[in-house]
Amino acid sequence: MGEREQDRYIVAFEIGSSKIRGAVGIVDRSGVVDVVATEEERLIDKVRYGCIENTEVSDALQRVAERLEAYPRVAPRIITGAYVALGGRSLLSRTVDVDLTLPTETEITRPIITELMQKASATVDPTRDVVEVVPVRFTVDDKTQANPVGTYGNRLAARMTVISCDPKIKRMLRRVVGERAGFNIIDYVNRTLAEADMVLTDDERRLGSMLVDFGAETTSVAIFKNGAAIYQATLPMGSRNITLDLTTLNYTEERAEEIKRVSGNALPQDGTRRKMQSADGIDYTEINNYVHARTDEIIANIMAQLEYAGVDDSELPGGIVVVGGGARLRGFNDLLAQESNLKVRQGAPNASVRISDGSIHGTDAVDVISILLDASKDPYEECTEIPEDAENEESNDERNGYEKIYSHGNPSKEEDTVRIGRLYDDEDKKADKKPVKTGKSWLDRLQERLSMIMKEQEDLENEE
Repeated sequence: MGEREQDRYIVAFEIGSSKIRGAVGIVDRSGVVDVVATEEERLIDKVRYGCIENTEVSDALQRVAERLEAYPRVAPRIITGAYVALGGRSLLSRTVDVDLTLPTETEITRPIITELMQKASATVDPTRDVVEVVPVRFTVDDKTQANPVGTYGNRLAARMTVISCDPKIKRMLRRVVGERAGFNIIDYVNRTLAEADMVLTDDERRLGSMLVDFGAETTSVAIFKNGAAIYQATLPMGSRNITLDLTTLNYTEERAEEIKRVSGNALPQDGTRRKMQSADGIDYTEINNYVHARTDEIIANIMAQLEYAGVDDSELPGGIVVVGGGARLRGFNDLLAQESNLKVRQGAPNASVRISDGSIHGTDAVDVISILLDASKDPYEECTEIPEDAENEESNDERNGYEKIYSHGNPSKEEDTVRIGRLYDDEDKKADKKPVKTGKSWLDRLQERLSMIMKEQEDLENEE
């Protein structure tokens, strides 16, 4: 029992263009994340290119949360806060060179590195929000240092990747997750980098590789060299573009999506089979000509990011790792390998994640599971709590969570108060509540990211 008390419950939400995903994980004392619940709900025309356009998304978010709370290993806990994925086409990176000249030969300390990172973040347009600052390379007195902390010098310089976003993304997340759904936003997590941290191997990150997250309306690309992210961009195109192409053949979007998912193939078709039709009268060769044409365009845009990043494909011996729902399209990975001349593999959760529920497929939920894994490294507060009345219940209560939802009708007003009573305008109870968190500041993120990077560099040096 004492060991169980050491476990920490964390919750992640990923609000994408086509669906909301939520997950609950239990972090044990060794740091391993056990994914015990995942749920999703489809969204239609409420999120565009990763940015929330309609606050009614909060209704779907609450339904996802209720279903998560109903899982046997979660109940009777209720969700009070969450780590929220940050993505969308407005996320972009910029590589900057910054330096500090010290008055005398000085020991390089973490506060000095933080000052340099602040200087890098200050280069971003003030109308944008800094999401992450990733050190790529340090030099001390013009000598490259993998880990400059503890060295001495007069001049410290660095190349850093600064990732920023449109403030509207965070603003809408605060409205939907915090104000309307009533959950504390414990922190925002850069989804693409979180996915890369989980699915890329150390060798792939050091040798050079590309992560591709092929989603519904956006495709995110991140490029890594020498263990660091040197480029990130989000393209305003995804697998839904293929579906919309098929609607021009007089199919509804729902039917076009089904045809693409079941029979679509991104690889070019044999022209001799053009007139062949299936028993249902659909010319699948014509269908797949559309699928191939649009997929080829998306891949061309993915590969164009190498030029924008100033990287040659020969500098990516680690190849390409693909995640995202769009990557389930038959032939996509094969076509990407043909067009890029690089090896391509499917990304999946690593050994730091344990999935004890056989109904949860890790490759299908890489996005939200990666947020859980990132959150597990953050020694912050829990995302759940046990209601006072539930603490006194007998442990042999046989009611499982799904029965609570589907056999008792609507929840009572008292239960609603537990969930929704955290709204900002509840003046009568403000004094008894903790302030609603809306994510750590960029400076907190910088300092934590720095500590993580320095530890990784020390581990790499010890291995060598």
